[in-house]
Amino acid sequence: MNLFDYSACLIGKHLQKEDPIYNVLQKLKELIEKKGKTLGSDYEEAQPQVWVHKTADVSKLAVVLPPTIICEGAVVRPRAYIRGSVVVGKNAVVGAGCEIKNSILFDGAQVPHLSYVGDSILGAGAHFGAGVIASNLRLDGKNVSIRQDGQKIDTGLRKFGALVGDGAQIGCNAVLCPGTIVEKGAFVMPLERVCGTINKIRSNK
Repeated sequence: MNLFDYSACLIGKHLQKEDPIYNVLQKLKELIEKKGKTLGSDYEEAQPQVWVHKTADVSKLAVVLPPTIICEGAVVRPRAYIRGSVVVGKNAVVGAGCEIKNSILFDGAQVPHLSYVGDSILGAGAHFGAGVIASNLRLDGKNVSIRQDGQKIDTGLRKFGALVGDGAQIGCNAVLCPGTIVEKGAFVMPLERVCGTINKIRSNK
């Protein structure tokens, strides 16, 4: 899956080693804890295992649980809820009323308003409109599958949300079903419920 520019993520070198990439979700907590201990003086440990870059803007009204790394220039707005095992990339945005859990936001990813992101990876410059949900749990509780090249693949993960490629745009109040893959630059229209692999690229014509 060619979804991401791994240079646009603090832990990108580790992600490149994962095949398939969603396997990293099982070890993200330990990976963040290890990486956090190596960060330099530009980061402050705001609370145990919560590392925040000195240029990041984290509201005092946000809840940030460990382990979490918030990178250079990132913004975490009031009433955001970061539940831990989260990397918020450079200049990324976690907005008011958003809940993020066990997920990676690459540099410049934006989740600005009232969204849920669970067990997901958002690529560089990916954008969620208001109210987007990256659902991470099947109603029947079974393992999440993905669909690629006409094949159904069991990920072995009970909780797995979405892989959203670099520059993808997700419209307001859309729902990404568990195991959704959105390719680089693809669009999901407002109010859509999508599953499988989405490769709808916007035409400039």
